[in-house]
Amino acid sequence: MASKKTFDTTNRTFQLVFSAVMVALGTVLSVIPVMQLPFGGSVTLFSQVPILAVSWILGIPWGLASGLAYAVLQILVGGIGNFSYVQGILAYIILVFADYLVPFSFLGFGSIFKRVIKNPFAAASAGTLLVCVIRYISHFISGATIWTEYAPDTALGAVLAYSASYNATYMVPETIISIIGICAVIALWNRLVKTESPGEETLKEAE
Repeated sequence: MASKKTFDTTNRTFQLVFSAVMVALGTVLSVIPVMQLPFGGSVTLFSQVPILAVSWILGIPWGLASGLAYAVLQILVGGIGNFSYVQGILAYIILVFADYLVPFSFLGFGSIFKRVIKNPFAAASAGTLLVCVIRYISHFISGATIWTEYAPDTALGAVLAYSASYNATYMVPETIISIIGICAVIALWNRLVKTESPGEETLKEAE
């Protein structure tokens, strides 16, 4: 008896709808902070996980596209007001790229180790850790260049230390939460994609 797939991840309609829903879900979750820092940055309720899920289920290209859409929405939802705190074209460029486009678009690389590490949970954890490190570095650059006024001292060392510690305050727990979340999503997805044939399990991926 031929098996019937629960989901066809190569279907363009499925890809578009799934990506759109995940971007919307991530945006909603991003405005439900578990911990909010005074000068920007927060620990959220699994807000990165939907984009990581798109990357894992549909592949990196779809993950990057969804991450970019999510980044733009982050600017529109909560980032517009930040432009009033910085001045100059260079500061605006750093704000857009370092605080939004780069850190959130790069979530699309969350599945980069999927074909390298056999254990899916280890692969997803490693990929999530990587993209969170990239996000941390990006926010660190922003903090050390356009948000220096919030550092306790204007000396270069003090500014760098402040940016490093401030951004780690929310990125460390955010990384842990995201790893837990994507592993839970993978466990659920693997159950959902089981075929109707007894004993057969197939995970169909988008190339």
